Amino acid sequence: MLDATPLLRAYAARRRRVLDREDPIAAQARTLATLVRRAEKTRFGRAHGFSEIRTSEDFAARVPVRGYEDFWARYWQEDFPVLRDATWPGKMPFFALSSGTTTGRTKYIPVSREMVAANRRAALDILVHHLGMNPRSRVLAGKSFMLGGSTALETLAPGVRAGDLSGIAAATVPFYARPRTFPPERLALEESWERKIAALAPASLREDIRAISGTPTWLLAFFETLARMNPARGERLSGFFPDLEVIIHGGVAFAPYAERFARLVEGTSIRLQEVYPASEGFFAIQDGTPEAGLRLLVDNGIYYELVRPETLGTRAPDRVSLADAELGVDYALVVSTNAGLWAYEVGDLVRLVSRDPPRIVFAGRTAFTLSAFGEHLTGAEIDRAVADAAREVGVGLVEIAVGARHRAQGEAGDHHLFVVECVEGALPPARARALRDAIDAALARENADYAAHRDARQLDAPALLCAPRGAFEGWMRSRGKLGGQNKPPRVITDPALLAGLERFAGAGTRVSPGR
Repeated sequence: MLDATPLLRAYAARRRRVLDREDPIAAQARTLATLVRRAEKTRFGRAHGFSEIRTSEDFAARVPVRGYEDFWARYWQEDFPVLRDATWPGKMPFFALSSGTTTGRTKYIPVSREMVAANRRAALDILVHHLGMNPRSRVLAGKSFMLGGSTALETLAPGVRAGDLSGIAAATVPFYARPRTFPPERLALEESWERKIAALAPASLREDIRAISGTPTWLLAFFETLARMNPARGERLSGFFPDLEVIIHGGVAFAPYAERFARLVEGTSIRLQEVYPASEGFFAIQDGTPEAGLRLLVDNGIYYELVRPETLGTRAPDRVSLADAELGVDYALVVSTNAGLWAYEVGDLVRLVSRDPPRIVFAGRTAFTLSAFGEHLTGAEIDRAVADAAREVGVGLVEIAVGARHRAQGEAGDHHLFVVECVEGALPPARARALRDAIDAALARENADYAAHRDARQLDAPALLCAPRGAFEGWMRSRGKLGGQNKPPRVITDPALLAGLERFAGAGTRVSPGR
């Protein structure tokens, strides 16, 4: 295969010059003006006076923050699946099916042709930043492997298709890039996750794979399949893909999986590069060290606003643009996009860590806050605490989930239940108790409210169910949510959902709540 990296290197040099000169606040002002101008004759644009909007303040005054349900009920449901000039000009050609990590309900997120082009530019920016970190890269001398869900798309109406975001990406890959992507259509269309990775494992070893992308959970599942099918090659990825340069990961918080990935790439030059994609758009890319955060894409068809999470749902949410956001504060991310989302609450919490260029870190989900007892634990705090505890005890994490258990007659007091699947499987009782105690201590370090509740004996030490290997995978399979973009929820507020997971993990090791 012809090495196309020299062409990429020339493009990257031009793109980096643009990025180095770019004023992010001015770029965002131009983006907002362009979006509003394009959509001013849509039903949404007319209803919100887009023709009168000149500034970000005008926009915030005229366009309230909304979530998916409001958009669906007011602007999409009546004409679905043929949306023409509803919230974006023209007919919407694609809908990305979002699994609804928080609610479990499937969402149909509009994806315009402009959004497809923006996602393609974001993919190029990933490689631009990779070359910046690896100047001797030959990443386009081989193939890029995208580990996603089925690429099959359902036709909802003439010219309107819906499916996994990876399917939309596969359907719109330019002809010149197809020979450089893996898997081929025959394998990409497979809907059974188990059959898919069983076929991808041997097929990928026959290819010159230079980059792999996917969510951490399913990447690890795939790498385990590779090792199981080829034990003589060891466990490090260099034994399977000798010229692999970069693993591109995103979609969930990385902290619980970092140790396992570090072992996979130990002693190699393989980079781990975090990205922040969503069905609503491609938001940010790691352009330096992991500690530096992810660089927001400020010139790619998305306008960002940040809202204090405690004011969400009020008549006047505390809402600012990038120009006025404070560093180090957790905000709910709100976006307006070239697919017709306007002041749309994504459901994520982010923290701005630098201004020029603007970089963020993912701080959890707005709905993934555990506060059944006033403890106000965020998803990010839970992730860090469990990851630190696992490191302290010396176990590897596969997956975690947590829910609240209220005091019942004759039973333990209020407490949390952590369901944890470890690489080692169900731990012996003494080690499981050590893990529980380490989680309890780490949560107290992370969160003062949790520590106060524990000190006042208003909250018992958590219960722990150390699940056998495969418990989470079996649970996700039973819900029809195995593989691809589907992600197990971290915080489970539905008692029935938590009970279902507990049944699948029932053969594991239990540690009762304690004082």
